Amino acid sequence: MELKETRHILGLSGGKDSAALAIYLKQQGRADRMEYFFCDTGAELPEVYEFLDRLEDFLARPITRLSSGRDFDHHLKRFNNFLPAPHARWCTRVMKLEPLEAYVGDDPCVSYIGIRADEQRNGYISHKPNIKAAYPFVEDGIARADVFRILEHSVGIPEYYRWRSRSGCYFCFFQRQDEWLGLADTHPHLFERAKRYEKVDPSTGKQFTWVQGRSLDDVLAHREQIEATKLARERRSGESWQQIILDDDEDDQACLICTL
Repeated sequence: MELKETRHILGLSGGKDSAALAIYLKQQGRADRMEYFFCDTGAELPEVYEFLDRLEDFLARPITRLSSGRDFDHHLKRFNNFLPAPHARWCTRVMKLEPLEAYVGDDPCVSYIGIRADEQRNGYISHKPNIKAAYPFVEDGIARADVFRILEHSVGIPEYYRWRSRSGCYFCFFQRQDEWLGLADTHPHLFERAKRYEKVDPSTGKQFTWVQGRSLDDVLAHREQIEATKLARERRSGESWQQIILDDDEDDQACLICTL
């Protein structure tokens, strides 16, 4: 039986690290056989799609858009209208991981992951034996400052980092409350759309909200308090809020296939 050639793939989330890795490997002459992909839920921020277009132009190679074939509303009905949450990340599984594993199939594959040398996390590791992980930034000692240097000298830094610490869906449940305010200010129509997914069980009174214990209307109502907390953190750290946001990935527990 003829052996299949090993595929080399690099998943792009729209975030800084995976983008910088794609650029870095191209500049190092290590991307001749690379396949680039993006797992598209259809609910990503507009800035993510714009950034991917710029990145695709720079790489001069197509970025394959993978999809589950159905939108978020379809999958939400499948899961009895239970919103995804940190303890029930069905959105990542059915809208990102399953399309990725279907794309790879049974082919032997090396997946290049943008974990940096200054991080203590592993990224998405497939349970399929044909998919092996590679960490070029770890091997080459590339840290956060290097990532920003790579981006600033090529495609620039994604615009959403002005107010948000991660790429991914506009309604990502890992957003902090100040980031929800950023969504309300930057994309009010998406904030309103996210609000429509929240509901109250009429029989129990239980709330199903994106922010634990608080609706998005409550977040807006507490804007002054949230912004005061944000300002106090800036003063304590002596850093700008954007730098604080960009530093937060050290302890980020979000879905890594989304945030890299």
